[in-house]
Amino acid sequence: MNTFRDMVSVVKQKLEEVGIEGAAREARLIAASAVGVERDRIAISMNEPVDSTDWQVLGDILPDRLERRPLSHLLGYRDFFKHRFQVSRQVLDPRPETEILVEIALAGRFNRVLDLGTGSGAIVISLLVERPQVEGLATDYSDDALKEAQGNAKWIGVEDRCQFLRSDWFAAINGGFDLIVSNPPYISLEEMDLLEPELAFEPRMALTDEGDGLSAYRAIAKGLPEHLTPGGRVLVEIGPTQARAVSEMFAGAGLENIDTHPDLDGRDRVVSAKMSV
Repeated sequence: MNTFRDMVSVVKQKLEEVGIEGAAREARLIAASAVGVERDRIAISMNEPVDSTDWQVLGDILPDRLERRPLSHLLGYRDFFKHRFQVSRQVLDPRPETEILVEIALAGRFNRVLDLGTGSGAIVISLLVERPQVEGLATDYSDDALKEAQGNAKWIGVEDRCQFLRSDWFAAINGGFDLIVSNPPYISLEEMDLLEPELAFEPRMALTDEGDGLSAYRAIAKGLPEHLTPGGRVLVEIGPTQARAVSEMFAGAGLENIDTHPDLDGRDRVVSAKMSV
């Protein structure tokens, strides 16, 4: 009789054949999803038997991954920072490198946070969980994204402290915030064809501005003097070549203490700045 270990081995081989990195890890997660094994029980379930029904479920899942559909779409979730977020094709898949932005934000104090282009809500929700006294506003231009973010806020337990608003950057926003965060679309049009195949399954408007990749930062910088309170901070995720351009925009908006922060691979990942007092 086949075991869970046998299934993992089969999946791993198939993933390697199409060149998917991290095949061993993904194979365990895909097989666990097919069999219904919780992630924290994978290691102790390796010798458990699997039956024809389990293989049939695997047959419904695996072909999509071999076509490079993101693993999170197949599993229905992505683990980010300290929580599990529901994700789908309607939102950008939260990535580990974005956790750097959350960590930097938590290194300072804030009472009211605005998340521009919230997507799944991963950033603002992670911040609200860590700061029980803080209130948040999450915006997105996509109604589908806002619906998914609201679901995550309810699931994780911060829906009473987070409002959701459809807005084209600052267009529908009133009032000030002492922390503004954003992971905007920053991939230029000419870079789109160079991306990994998985990104073809994610919302294009969350990836690119169909231009030079900087239009979102221009909109954000333009709105900061009105919406970032004196002494307040702004943190934005950037592409690895955009630190100088974004820093110059923030300087032009009257911000100070402008800094660039690398991710764990040493690439420029976040630009931070503070509004003068």
